[in-house]
Amino acid sequence: MKLKSHLIGALTAAMLSATAFHGAFAQEDTIKIGVLHSLSGTMAISETTLKDAMLMLVEEQNKKGGVLGKKLEAVVVDPASDWPLFAEKARQLISQDKVAAVFGCWTSSSRKSVLPVFEELNSILFYPVQYEGEESSRNIFYTGAAPNQQAIPAVDYLAETEGVERWVLAGTDYVYPQTTNKILKAYLMSKGVAEEDIMINYTPFGHSDWQTIVSDIKKFGSAGKKTAVVSTINGDANVPFYKELANQGIKAEDIPVVAFSVGEEELAGLDTGPLVGHLAAWNYFQSVESDANAEFIETWHAFTKNDKRVTNDPMEAAYIGFNAWVQAVEAAGTTDTDAVLDSIIGVAVPNLSGGYSTVMPNHHITKPVLIGEIQADGQFEIVQQTPSVVGDEWSDYLPDSKDLISDWRKPMECGNFNVATGKCGGKGS
Repeated sequence: MKLKSHLIGALTAAMLSATAFHGAFAQEDTIKIGVLHSLSGTMAISETTLKDAMLMLVEEQNKKGGVLGKKLEAVVVDPASDWPLFAEKARQLISQDKVAAVFGCWTSSSRKSVLPVFEELNSILFYPVQYEGEESSRNIFYTGAAPNQQAIPAVDYLAETEGVERWVLAGTDYVYPQTTNKILKAYLMSKGVAEEDIMINYTPFGHSDWQTIVSDIKKFGSAGKKTAVVSTINGDANVPFYKELANQGIKAEDIPVVAFSVGEEELAGLDTGPLVGHLAAWNYFQSVESDANAEFIETWHAFTKNDKRVTNDPMEAAYIGFNAWVQAVEAAGTTDTDAVLDSIIGVAVPNLSGGYSTVMPNHHITKPVLIGEIQADGQFEIVQQTPSVVGDEWSDYLPDSKDLISDWRKPMECGNFNVATGKCGGKGS
């Protein structure tokens, strides 16, 4: 009996040891990636969907066998629309959670908050939202639109097809709208638009009282010249803005609005009837007709168990960035940052329009530009689509950046090389 007890005890100990070993091995046998999106606060209206999209992409990749034969594990954090908290959460993901890469941020304020953390700790961020340019980091991939892939084509469309001569540049008061509008003002004036025909207005995040501003827009548009609003209003402030346009009877045929931060997700919370005909400029709409898009939408509805959930442009940008990272890791044979940075340049992955997006040496990607009209069902009718455009990180219309290029390939590895002087202004952005 004593011997039997001893044997049982030894076997039990061995089994527990084996289980512990297997658990440790299983833990080591996963690759962690960080998901850094606001799930609360003013930006949750836009960013929560990107968190869900990333979880779907991880699940789908794991069905294919993961990456390098290992399962992917998403580590989700909530920086709560608090820009300094983004940096703290990014450091946590990299230093404590040991993620191989991070997918996240929406506002440029949040991206600029985390940029020095990624450079200091030599990790990789895939940033999936349109932005103002004027930046190039070795550690960041910008899979959303640069101004030449969204803002400038949108202005060109309004000028050429609508005959717009007066411009209201309305934005939320932070870096993306401010810099984008600086570029747009310079661009418009280079095209002969008088300064008095450009009105610029900024409001805080979460702004809700639009009555006076919309009245000012209406007055500005009554000068006898065709007027349009170029909107870089971000987050949940869009809901009362569009409601006030409708309240004051501003229709698309009178003063069209083209938005850079309003997509299908934001329209889901609005009465779209009065907004029909207003515009958005993106690189993807759910209404795109392609086999790749049909499959993506079907997968999204199955994952969310809700066939009413819409897709949008930043989701496609996240999809492109994620698949580019997977392909680069497989090519490198490792998740090591330096190896992935070397292998990802030139990687081409399918986009959802039926073509491919390529990661360029400036860490931006190629993508088509689409202009869409809001429909009563909250979707967009695509009224214009360009061929693929290479994202331009430094604007040709600002004197301080017109001579700059970025090329992160060896031996240059420079984010702001001045073609006029032949010198790199510094490795960083």
